[in-house]
Formats: sequence, C-alpha cells, structure tokens
Amino acid sequence: MTQTHSKSRQQAEIAFGHTQTEFFARAHAVEELDSIVQAREAKTLRLREARLAKEAQGIAAAAEALISRRLKKP
Repeated sequence: MTQTHSKSRQQAEIAFGHTQTEFFARAHAVEELDSIVQAREAKTLRLREARLAKEAQGIAAAAEALISRRLKKP
C-alpha cells in the first residue's frame, strides 16, 4: 500500500521532515536550558538560605556573648 508521489512532492516531504527535525531539536535544547536554569535557581536559593542561617547563628552567638559579658561585669 505504498503511494508513489511526484518528485517535487517527495522533495517537499523531505524538506518538511528536516524542518520538523530542526524544530524538535530546538525545542529539546530549550527544555535543557530551562532545566539548567531551574537547577541553578534552586542551588542559589539553597545556598542563600544556608548563608542566612549561618549569619543568624553568628548574630545570635555574638548577642549571647555580649549579654554574658554584661552580666559578669558588676
């Protein structure tokens, strides 16, 4: 049940196949870039939260040390 098409139709089908392949390759590349961006943003958020937690811990330790020094001064 194969159909025979004219030469111009066959060339058009081949050209369309190439265009479609390029389109899907481009879409795949965009998906890869999006996943890379999302991974980078997640890592940045995780590192920012860790840095802020460490800074808060340092501030709390400094405040505790200051309070303990003031209590010992009488």
